[in-house]
Amino acid sequence: MAQENVPDSITLPWASDFHCHLRQGAMMETVTPMVEQGGVKTVLAMPNLTPPLTTTQMAIDYGKQLQLLAPNIHFILTLYLNPALTAEEIKRAAEAGITAVKVYPSGVTTNSDWGVLDFKLYYSTFEAMQSHNMILCLHGECPSDAEKGICILNAEERFLDTLRELHKSFPRLRIVLEHATTKAAVDCVKSLGDTVGCTITAHHLFITVDDWAGQPHHFCKPVAKFPSDRDALREIVTSGHPRFFLGSDSAPHPRSAKQGERPAAGVFTTPVLIPLVATLFERLGCLEKLEGFISTNGRNFYQLPLPTAADGTITLLRSTKLKVPSAYTVKGTDNGANNVPDTVVPFMAGSELAWSIKTD
Repeated sequence: MAQENVPDSITLPWASDFHCHLRQGAMMETVTPMVEQGGVKTVLAMPNLTPPLTTTQMAIDYGKQLQLLAPNIHFILTLYLNPALTAEEIKRAAEAGITAVKVYPSGVTTNSDWGVLDFKLYYSTFEAMQSHNMILCLHGECPSDAEKGICILNAEERFLDTLRELHKSFPRLRIVLEHATTKAAVDCVKSLGDTVGCTITAHHLFITVDDWAGQPHHFCKPVAKFPSDRDALREIVTSGHPRFFLGSDSAPHPRSAKQGERPAAGVFTTPVLIPLVATLFERLGCLEKLEGFISTNGRNFYQLPLPTAADGTITLLRSTKLKVPSAYTVKGTDNGANNVPDTVVPFMAGSELAWSIKTD
């Protein structure tokens, strides 16, 4: 239900995005400076590059590239779980300030070909992470397998037994189930202990299966599911549950990759992220829960200090609508094929959002 007596403006701490793809090369140069534009100043950068970030030094070098592009942003670095990620490398990563390790089951999404087939092979790594207080970030889907009855619509639900087993085996290991899309996932996370958190994207709070079937710019992994699943996501953010927080999973691809024969998985929300979330929270009648979802809950789970007045604030305006651009030009591609630059299409392209960020 739409919220009554909505204020004309809201001032909040800068937001934190605990799951974001910033890519590499021209796309990285394009989207990384947009993080602040979207209302975010802390961002967890995903490691599924080509090649993936599998060592401490690779992650450090990537962080330096990102920092040059967006010096005002606090980048939280991650490693890609792989067989070479030994206990010694985990210790080295923790000492270097790397916060998390991302797990991709093999073949489930973009650049996951190096992913995990058997979690038990990594138990010594998880034990080392538990000892060094690092976070395990899970892309929570099983690979599709027709013989086992697994497809993209039930892949997340079928993965939840693995989440339960990992939590049981490593009760002190902080685990984040990323980009939940189902009621089953919400219920599972709620049932587990305080060391298990969950990110929810902006786009999964808006769309269902009908919105991505035949619409490649809404296609992502995990895919949006049924209206009842979207309702469960909305209900948990409306409740203000402290272990559910914003992870945009913003994942830009060139228009040609999204509109090809096999559309790439990913929805791009970075430059409009917080106005997008505020627009939905107003519709849901829970603007008072916005700060917890975009800042406090995630920072508490990641054991980061809460923002102070010295860190600055953002002001959201309801009097000024935000027109979402139809596309953004990818830097350095003006001389591409046929001299037509690559573009990346944002979520809700061409639509109008109820809230915008005040600019000085």
